[in-house]
Amino acid sequence: MNASRAEHEAARERVGRMEAMRTAQQRVDVRGTVAFVLLAYVPAWLLTLPLWLSGRGLSWAGAVVLLPLMMFTPAAAALVVSKWISPGEEPLLRRTGITSSGGIRKWWRYALLAWLAPPVVVLLALVLGWALGVYQADWFGLSGLAQQQQAVVLGEGTPDAAPKTLALVQLAQIVLVGWLNVVPALGEELGWRGYLLPELLPLGQPGAFLVSGVLWGLWHTPVLLLGYNYPTVPSVAAIIMMMCFCVLVGTLLGWLRLASGSVWPPAIGHGFVNAAAGMGVLFSAAGHPVNNATTGLLGWTGWLVLSALIGLLVLRGLLPVHTPLKQQGISRGIRRTRTRTRKRR
Repeated sequence: MNASRAEHEAARERVGRMEAMRTAQQRVDVRGTVAFVLLAYVPAWLLTLPLWLSGRGLSWAGAVVLLPLMMFTPAAAALVVSKWISPGEEPLLRRTGITSSGGIRKWWRYALLAWLAPPVVVLLALVLGWALGVYQADWFGLSGLAQQQQAVVLGEGTPDAAPKTLALVQLAQIVLVGWLNVVPALGEELGWRGYLLPELLPLGQPGAFLVSGVLWGLWHTPVLLLGYNYPTVPSVAAIIMMMCFCVLVGTLLGWLRLASGSVWPPAIGHGFVNAAAGMGVLFSAAGHPVNNATTGLLGWTGWLVLSALIGLLVLRGLLPVHTPLKQQGISRGIRRTRTRTRKRR
């Protein structure tokens, strides 16, 4: 009887703690969220000013330095907000997902998926684009890669390499050297998925994915206007397309964040999505430049693949992720309430 009563009291106390945390987290932290958006946007946009003032845009030599620096502004914004503007009850590293309960033993499987899945997903998008006639591929001849390599050889006077050998080298680089992309990707993920996504969960997971994805896409506006990612489409269309891409990819990265409890799997996934972005060139046919608006994950055929993956997660019951300590609701104020529970004797 005493053991049963003790278990009952322990269960009641756990429920009380959960309810207290729900009360504390039932609203979006408006001050922290707005401050994060401003601190993520303003420095990033200021960093693009030299690209505009140079008159050369993305072709300016300094772009290779400024664009990676831009990727670290969301991380800086998340750390400033979490430390000084709107500190939460959780430690800073735990709040942003740098550390998590269970550690790497909990999230290593998600990290493995985030590492190996992006090249496969990009390849599926290319196959779909080829099947629908918007991507002209030369899967085995690799004539597009050979044409590109020939132009480089003629320009530099270096020995030519067999296209298949070059393709194998580049695929190996995606899987292995792609880890270097995880470093700047972590700069973005600490902000968008590490801090912002959990803060928006009171809107419900679909709302959180949508809002964080749109904000992530709009954050790219200054470089999109310079022709980044979508150089062949009008500027407004490029911004809209980037938002669509970011909402879809952001949903999958967000699933990794919520399911693993860590920011590392989405950072790895983001890094390898970037690493695999050039796969369209590897398999293209000569004389047919790759159009990002239609091909790969950036294009509408890639969106179909991403949407299918999201649908698969939903059908398998993996999305939305079970997060019992977050309530749904529209934001109405700053999250500041704290509730204490008394232990009943």
